Amino acid sequence: MLIEELLEIVGRYLKTEELEQVERAYLFAAEAHKGQTRKSGEEYILHPVAVAGILAELQMDVTTLTAAILHDVVEDTGVTLETLRAEFGETVAQIVDGLTKLKKRMKYTSNAEHQAENHRKMFVAMAQDIRVILIKLADRLHNMRTLRYLPEAKRRRIAQETLEIFSPLAHRLGISTIKWELEDIALRNLNPKQYYRIVNLMKQKRAEREKNLGEVIDTIRKRLKNMNLVAEISGRPKHIYSIYRKMVKHHKQFNEIYDLLAVRVIVESIRDCYAVLGIIHTIWKPMPGRFKDYIAMPKSNLYQSLHTTVIGPKGEPIEVQIRTKEMHRIAEYGIAAHWAYKEGKQTEESSFNDKLKYFREILELQQETQDAQEFVENLKVDWFSDAVFVFTPKGDVLELPAGSVPLDFAYRIHTEVGNRCIGAKVNNKIVPLDHKLKTGDIVEILTSKHSYGPSRDWLKLVKSSQARNKIRNWFKKERREESVAKGQEMIEQALKKQDLDPATVLNNERIKEVAKKFNFNDEGDMYAAVGYGGITPTQVVNRLTEGLHPEDERPLELPEVKAMPPRRKQVGHGVRVRGVDNLLVRLSRCCNPVPGDEIKGFVTQGRGISVHRSDCPNFKGVKENRMIPVEWEGAPDPFYNVDIEVSGLDRNGLLNEVLQAVSESRVQLSAVSGKVGKRGMAQINMSISVRNINHLQSVVEKIKSVRDIYSVRRIMQ
Repeated sequence: MLIEELLEIVGRYLKTEELEQVERAYLFAAEAHKGQTRKSGEEYILHPVAVAGILAELQMDVTTLTAAILHDVVEDTGVTLETLRAEFGETVAQIVDGLTKLKKRMKYTSNAEHQAENHRKMFVAMAQDIRVILIKLADRLHNMRTLRYLPEAKRRRIAQETLEIFSPLAHRLGISTIKWELEDIALRNLNPKQYYRIVNLMKQKRAEREKNLGEVIDTIRKRLKNMNLVAEISGRPKHIYSIYRKMVKHHKQFNEIYDLLAVRVIVESIRDCYAVLGIIHTIWKPMPGRFKDYIAMPKSNLYQSLHTTVIGPKGEPIEVQIRTKEMHRIAEYGIAAHWAYKEGKQTEESSFNDKLKYFREILELQQETQDAQEFVENLKVDWFSDAVFVFTPKGDVLELPAGSVPLDFAYRIHTEVGNRCIGAKVNNKIVPLDHKLKTGDIVEILTSKHSYGPSRDWLKLVKSSQARNKIRNWFKKERREESVAKGQEMIEQALKKQDLDPATVLNNERIKEVAKKFNFNDEGDMYAAVGYGGITPTQVVNRLTEGLHPEDERPLELPEVKAMPPRRKQVGHGVRVRGVDNLLVRLSRCCNPVPGDEIKGFVTQGRGISVHRSDCPNFKGVKENRMIPVEWEGAPDPFYNVDIEVSGLDRNGLLNEVLQAVSESRVQLSAVSGKVGKRGMAQINMSISVRNINHLQSVVEKIKSVRDIYSVRRIMQ
């Protein structure tokens, strides 16, 4: 985009003096970037102008546009923040500072740590001024559009980061116009074969699809006209990445995706939305469970609309979205559509800021999390993962990460409610504290003034980083002595696992030096942090031992090893029958449970207790009186067998890459087989040995990172 095109767009809604400021920012940036070029060979100034152009399409205010044009001058030129502050004011300088990457003046242990620090700085700046992230999203979008000029390895890294950080962030902010384009470009660079395959398949059926869509739109238009309802009706294009996700998530081929037809109806009022919904349901039969009312219950990113799926005239599913014009503007532009600094929107500032309260949690999270990588990972869990929406007894709605338990709910209400929690009711029934909450649940927290406070086990139960940090803070403040003793014990155990003598390693000078590196006042604070889970003992041990060199080590005198009588094989496999000892316990081969799985047991004739995963189909038909409660207790067996199925697009070298991923995960492979289906889909079945469910998950993630792999799942015999 050229500056003339940018000025033409912003001239449609900015005042004359604001337009002059945009032009002045351009002249300043052009002089600063003079002589600089991008990888494409174009003048560098074209990039910030293009970023401002993306924001101009959202009709952002003059301050945002000015900062967008200047966003790289501090990072890439000799211009200082002081100069920028003097020329364009404090607000513009603060936004640009939030967008400026940290220089590698500090010693980072890896590029990942440096990048995490950059993300942390950006998120904290975003919590103070949301315009920081709006500019960053526009910056990332233009960089993605010009990704082809970079080497393949760098393209893939940037595309992966876009899917992990920036696309979910655009979704969280409700800016769908940016979200979909980011995802489609990322897919094109990460999996070009699958991307272009979907594109070609969509082209082949476009004529038939457009014909069917036209008939549906004509039918709706005629019925609405008869009811004197004014509406804009259009077909909604299905984005390539959303089709790809559906194929991967539901293990389907393209010709099995039936809801490619989508219609959007835009009306004048909320009353008209529900009227249109009733008319559409009288024309075609709605599909059960596919109606969602986001008008009565808006999403956290401000999105509102009615969604329904009906069986169309040709027998195929048709998705229909119904919303007002204002809702449509918010659906497309999200928080940018609500921007309080835009002219004429000042009266909305109070209510707008109320809707952004969850951004303020970032500042709290940043204060409680010392490690930048942990901070970013916590944000991914709390912000970018799937969510559940649950109700308080008074009818208020709270959003929590998927997998949250009542403790997450309690700490979201108030810290003291969480600390004094002794139980919970879900839908008026008492449930354990590890009960997984579902959307629509009504949750009531039971508290007591005589509660002893949180348990350390709660750290393993909660899903949200907010709850985890509040539990850690309780131990940090209330149980400091206990945390110090616990932390020192954990560090000593970690040293012993590495065959190191704690008495030798934990000398005062070394401990003080390591505590200083972690920014603690003294070794007591560091021990306490390990005790309440602020940092891990492994992190401390790594710092303690990094100064030890081979020449400083002395050879160990090995004692004479005497032959020991063979140990009697344990028959519990790490499983305990509640209330009963010394029972024969057998892990079933049909579902191969591993530590971490939810398990059930039942009594067999002559073979003891048979233990299965809770979702094993072999439980069907088992009588209640044969059931017996079982639970994991330690793990006498070092490894447990698991059968997995890997599906992906067949190509040369696919099997070798999958086996390499398994080998890198350090698991034992006992059996492997594979076949290729008629549609070019490869299926690889493997039997592997893992320590627990977390170990299995890490293996699955490693395999899923292989190109052209669509899914990895556990299978039952």
